[in-house]
Amino acid sequence: MVPPSPLPQREGVDPVRVRLPAGGAWRTVREHLVERLAAGPGVVDSMFDAGLIVGADGRPVRADAPYQPGLFVWFHRELPEEVPVPFPLEVVHRDEHIVVADKPHFLATTPRGRHVAETALARLRRELGIPTLSPAHRLDRLTAGLVLFTVRPEERGAYQTLFRDRGVRKEYEAVAPYDPALDLPRTVRSRIVKERGVLTAREVAGEPNAVSEIALLEHRADGLGRYRLVPHTGQTHQLRVHMTALGVPILGDPLYPEGTGPVPADDFRRPLQLLARTLEFTDPVTGAGHRFRSGRVLAAWASYRDWASGQSGQSGQSGQSGQSNQSGQ
Repeated sequence: MVPPSPLPQREGVDPVRVRLPAGGAWRTVREHLVERLAAGPGVVDSMFDAGLIVGADGRPVRADAPYQPGLFVWFHRELPEEVPVPFPLEVVHRDEHIVVADKPHFLATTPRGRHVAETALARLRRELGIPTLSPAHRLDRLTAGLVLFTVRPEERGAYQTLFRDRGVRKEYEAVAPYDPALDLPRTVRSRIVKERGVLTAREVAGEPNAVSEIALLEHRADGLGRYRLVPHTGQTHQLRVHMTALGVPILGDPLYPEGTGPVPADDFRRPLQLLARTLEFTDPVTGAGHRFRSGRVLAAWASYRDWASGQSGQSGQSGQSGQSNQSGQ
């Protein structure tokens, strides 16, 4: 059994927990951590010297402590310099079991890589004062919209299972070019693979593992369409790949159809025009029927000129308006 963390959260971010594995020729805890963390010359030693690496009792672990397979140690990672995402994170619903947030573009859901304290999870933990808050699923950093978080650790598995077993109806909205020759609505089925270390996913031959319903909601004389996207599976970048395959890639996509590289952390212009519009499910803990809806408006649909010029992202609203709301309780 994993013991509770002896360290508190910092800026809404959990401490790092390391369990020493069986096997290996390490003589001390220090030797293993130097090899495992690859943190640069002297970094691990300075952490030991400062007493920042602790055991389950909260006491500092000595650098020369003998290696013990199965031993847990904790420490806080050095928080990176992060550019604040200057858009609001709205709370759509909050009760004793769940929190539903309406995430803006450019804000990561959970700490990962260079995005740590400036994430939806860390922000909500700080702002709501709920250190036990955890995500039931994730939304890409560039995608805006609804994300479900759980309040009680012992209930998190029930909500994660709901997503795993496709017990949640998710509906997305996108702005993309309008093609009058494209026959919609349709269901797109394909096999999508995403290789570790490669930014983009791709379609390959084989049994489909990605299914999306795609419909045109409306179109305009300027050549843009507004689409409803309903994923029935959860492959990485699934909706973006399927829209590209249909010849109508989502506006603002830095990876599809041709990658231009990751968006810099301080570039809030021309956000990806993809929004997680609704979440609908039966609560696995309370049995209540939930239907939540984002109040955001995609910037390119509200004003394509502002979006294309980058003014929507610089305004601090990312081209979005409207209050998030929930119904169907």
